[in-house]
Amino acid sequence: MANLNNHIVKLNTQLQLLLKQHNGLILENTQQKKMLHKLDLIVKEQKEQLEKLEQEKLILKASLDTMNEEEKKKMEQKINGYIRNIDKCISLLGHK
Repeated sequence: MANLNNHIVKLNTQLQLLLKQHNGLILENTQQKKMLHKLDLIVKEQKEQLEKLEQEKLILKASLDTMNEEEKKKMEQKINGYIRNIDKCISLLGHK
């Protein structure tokens, strides 16, 4: 009987240790998720900044008139995309 009690105590001790480890891993997981979210925001901001810089580059090239045909087409497509987005926004505002 004493052997059974000792075995139960050992199992209980191991269970408590596992629960502490589990709680520690949950905390670490939460911290990692927060860090991942922060990094995702940084990546998003950097992508937006890159897009803005690429647009500025195209505008500068256009103003210098040193664009080749492919670059002119690319810029025209971007401008047309912006115009479509503006038209959509105007349309949505008109429905309200």
